[in-house]
Amino acid sequence: MKSVGLRPVNWIGVLLLQSLARTFYRMSAEVIHQVEEALDEDEKEMLLFLCRDVAEEATSLNIRDLLDNLRERGKLSDMDLAELLYRVRRFDLLKRILRMDKMAVEAYLRSHPHLISDYRVLITEIGENLDKSDMSSLIFLMRDYMGRGKTAKDKSFLDFVMELEKLNLVAPDQLDLLEKCLKNIHRIDLKTKIQKYKQSAQGAGPSYVNGLQTSVRNLSLKDPSYSFMFQNGRSKEQRLTVKQPDIQREPVKTSIQESGAFLPRRSPGERYRMRSKPLGICLLIDCIGNNKEVLQDTFTFLGYEVLCYSHLTMNNIIHVLCQVAHMPQHQDYDSFVCVLVSRGDSQSMFGVDQSHSGFRLDQIRRMFTGDACPFLLGKPKLFFIQIYAKSESRVEDSSSLEVDGPAVNNMESKAKRPGPCRVHQEADFFWSVCKADVSLLERPSSPPSLYLQCLSQTLRQGRKRPLLELHTELNASVYDWNSRVSDKEKYYVCLQHTLIKEIILSPA
Repeated sequence: MKSVGLRPVNWIGVLLLQSLARTFYRMSAEVIHQVEEALDEDEKEMLLFLCRDVAEEATSLNIRDLLDNLRERGKLSDMDLAELLYRVRRFDLLKRILRMDKMAVEAYLRSHPHLISDYRVLITEIGENLDKSDMSSLIFLMRDYMGRGKTAKDKSFLDFVMELEKLNLVAPDQLDLLEKCLKNIHRIDLKTKIQKYKQSAQGAGPSYVNGLQTSVRNLSLKDPSYSFMFQNGRSKEQRLTVKQPDIQREPVKTSIQESGAFLPRRSPGERYRMRSKPLGICLLIDCIGNNKEVLQDTFTFLGYEVLCYSHLTMNNIIHVLCQVAHMPQHQDYDSFVCVLVSRGDSQSMFGVDQSHSGFRLDQIRRMFTGDACPFLLGKPKLFFIQIYAKSESRVEDSSSLEVDGPAVNNMESKAKRPGPCRVHQEADFFWSVCKADVSLLERPSSPPSLYLQCLSQTLRQGRKRPLLELHTELNASVYDWNSRVSDKEKYYVCLQHTLIKEIILSPA
């Protein structure tokens, strides 16, 4: 008797598929275990918050149960897990566990639906940009809506938002209250992020752009905010981070505070002129002594006239900076670079005479603003600073990232005055500061700065590419190093900028 319409079963194929399925299941359990072991408590909290929309019971689960739950429901493919690790910026786990890199995940997210909603990404980005003072102010402002009992001072921002969600005060389409409070605490950068999110949700805004672009535009250096901090093998940003006109669907979360109310917006495709020969003066002051040669070679290769000074006292450093700031040659050149390597603390660099109180980093920057150094007005001014400090001294707390209220008001009033000059005095700065523990210099053979080594290599290899893009790669290299070493050997990188055009360190 013939069977009609049926084909012979390929039992070998079935058995092979079953074997593969069992192998995948075991591998997935192993991967979940590895991820749970590697995440710290802050990252676990962030992951649970991000997954609230895809697992309603997320906040009542631990990470292992959450990921296992998603897997059993078919919502945890390799790329889903890659997105989650990407969102908490554990690029080391992407590489070590999933054998993927950040760029591959970003490419995937640009062309595929996301597991995590833009709303959840927005909230976590806002939370990463808030410091303790901001949180205290937010909690106080919300008392009129939540009552005192709901606003414990020790709440994290994500816990705080979940309370607001329970009270229907915050939702993906209900962000007006949060936006108003951010405005009241003068976090216009974060208010702008919410506005961009709303525009995107309505389909009225521009398409999403690269995470670097969304995170490093139009920052006024008066803001105490843009820092990529690398700790325990991953990047953390304490207050950067960071100026952001757009909320991105895909790339990297950075946190840079934005206060570009009186700075011109960066025009797409517009580039700083880099045609002079040389491109400019590169001032190199190395008070440690183990970085000078490689840096001198790098910036000479890039086309700069390098002025080198080693082991200077504090008075000599100030004298050299003043002399260079007033050099008439700047009027003939298209840019300026300053590299400083020294012991210091969160606010100052010291030089070789450590008994001196030091010279504040914000004062160094002010020496090269448009009004102090008119020959550099409208031209990019690039600073790369390596500070070796005691571990309790944090560069991200530096007053070099702050300006007093009266000074801010004074700058704003200057910016509003009519006149022939339309360029703001603090525009066109690129301010990259790296802090390392001073104990690195107390070893028998103190190593060169990893940050400066990566900087030299990245600039040499990528001289035809935008500087912001290169600095992102530098961050990745430092991050990879930090994931493999002890706390005393880690480097903490902070980037600020007020660039209003793209800059490529090559004649164009």
